[in-house]
Amino acid sequence: MPVGSPSQQQFPWRTVGALFFFLSAILGFEMGVAVTERPEIVEADLLTKAYYSLSLFVVGGVDLGTPYGGTFLGRALVWTAYFGAPILAASTLILALLRALSPQRWVLRRLEDHIVLVGAGELTISALKILRQRNGRIPVVVACKTQEPLLQAELKDKFDALVVIGDIAHDYFLEQLRLDKARKIFLLGEDSLRSYEVATSLLSRYPGIAGKIVIHCAKLRFMRAMQNTTVAQRCDVFNTYHLAATALVRDHMLDRFRDSKAKDIVVLAGFGRFGQTILEQLQTQAPDEMETVIIIDSDAYRRVLVADEQMRFSGNYRRELLEGDISHPDVWNKVRSTADIGSSNTVFVLGTGGEEENLRTSLWLRRKYPEAMVIARSRRESLFSNEVGQEHNIICVSITKLVEDNLPRTWTDPG
Repeated sequence: MPVGSPSQQQFPWRTVGALFFFLSAILGFEMGVAVTERPEIVEADLLTKAYYSLSLFVVGGVDLGTPYGGTFLGRALVWTAYFGAPILAASTLILALLRALSPQRWVLRRLEDHIVLVGAGELTISALKILRQRNGRIPVVVACKTQEPLLQAELKDKFDALVVIGDIAHDYFLEQLRLDKARKIFLLGEDSLRSYEVATSLLSRYPGIAGKIVIHCAKLRFMRAMQNTTVAQRCDVFNTYHLAATALVRDHMLDRFRDSKAKDIVVLAGFGRFGQTILEQLQTQAPDEMETVIIIDSDAYRRVLVADEQMRFSGNYRRELLEGDISHPDVWNKVRSTADIGSSNTVFVLGTGGEEENLRTSLWLRRKYPEAMVIARSRRESLFSNEVGQEHNIICVSITKLVEDNLPRTWTDPG
């Protein structure tokens, strides 16, 4: 079984036992103990004695006869090996057979203080990556509904995770996962409502796991609407875009605001879940640092109305909405006519869903406004984008990397 699996968390008593019985037999023979069927063993060399000692694990003492002669301690050691070696070998063989017949069930029934990840998407891979960096030995179970051999092989070989196929909403499947013994349970599916439903069912079934469940809510609007419910208050709930945007504001934008002498102009190109959370965090962490926020989106007015329904815009800054595509030159003409952009107190955040357009536009803005801060967002981490960013002084961030770097340590660390 791979390193870090549940059985290797325990003391290796089988290995120690085998070594003990083997050495007991050799030591007894060295102390002058002979056997009725091989009396010449007393005069044999060490290698021969080692050979006969190993044979005890296969046929016991049947082929050697009963021990006699030597010291009392020597005979006691040989008799101990006579009984212990074949018993250990037989039990090991039986256990191996049981594991071969039902390996998954065997591992599951021994689980304790483990982590369960429900789902098999990109977020699960990210969580496993960070989990193994922080804690390489804790048992991990990935529960998913679809069987993909390549994915299962990756999860097992790369992250030492046990993959089980089933529906976590079924009672029998829940029993197999031993969730009442788990350290943490991550619900990482894309169906937000189903994740809350599963969490509610788990809390009802195992009241003691309150505080151990982490829910990924894929829809930011739904997460905000559910934040005052009982299940949300008894679990840790997060959204990847919310987590990433919070980290971006804290780690990159706040220092820029503090260093600039004048109040800042922020241009948010893209106002989906990522852009909305950026503005929400700016209002929370830097309410007096902004002069103007310009929101650009192909569906800007509707999205602002949706966001306003949940988070309420606040702060003493001017807000401007521009509806259009960031690839259209007329949009940027309107931006220039709206505010005096381009100085060191200007921050451009290219956060649309079009990664190529974000990168292209960021390069154009960097050439046109060399003093401004330019941030380009992508979904996954890109070596190419990072190189372009370093060459042209553009901050290239990926949602995946921001999430991985900012998963709370209390979710993954021991203790």
